[in-house]
Amino acid sequence: MDTLHAPTVPSGPTSNGLINGNAAHLSFGELQRKKQDLEEELKALGGVLDSHGVNMDTPLLTRDGFPRSDIDVAQIRTTRARIIRLKNDYKDLMKHIEKHLHEHFASLDEGAENVVPAAGSAVPPVLPDSQADALDEPFARVNTVAAGSPADRAGLKEGDEIRNFGYVNKSNHDNLKRVGECVQGNEGQNVFIKVSRASGVAQRQELRLTLTPTRNWGGRGMLGCHILPL
Repeated sequence: MDTLHAPTVPSGPTSNGLINGNAAHLSFGELQRKKQDLEEELKALGGVLDSHGVNMDTPLLTRDGFPRSDIDVAQIRTTRARIIRLKNDYKDLMKHIEKHLHEHFASLDEGAENVVPAAGSAVPPVLPDSQADALDEPFARVNTVAAGSPADRAGLKEGDEIRNFGYVNKSNHDNLKRVGECVQGNEGQNVFIKVSRASGVAQRQELRLTLTPTRNWGGRGMLGCHILPL
């Protein structure tokens, strides 16, 4: 079989050098741009593997232990190494984005008394009307909530439509895969979510909840709820 040829893997990082904690010094806007750069490069590198008909786990050696002659083994190994490195960078980047969001919501709580519920109240904070125009479009709906679960304690209810789940929104949720990543990466930590809840006839209430993913709460998963994409 003829050797398959694919685009050359970049010799230098096209993700602008997100290495070893540099993300800590970036603004939120810069972090978002880094995130987009990483996603684009990972997609391109995935295309390189696809052009060879392989993935990250495809064997590159024959049964006799020799490099396969039908593919460019050297390029595939280089591409795989680059993908692994970028995925680690991406994971680190998501942590910094989540930190920025936590700090942002914390500052809103300090600066807007109408966002914070009264002491001892179990009512979740209602977003002020001034923020209505800035709300993201919902991307998921809560299908079920288990009693006593982290989702239940956070105030999440069946029928709630999720606008934001930490750093996840309609533009990047990837069929809810990013929600799972956010949950896995924030076990035991607060995740801020924005939900839209039906309130009366043709009315909705915009809420901000704080959910803490937890394993040993007595049920399945770390949230105790089931959500579906819209």
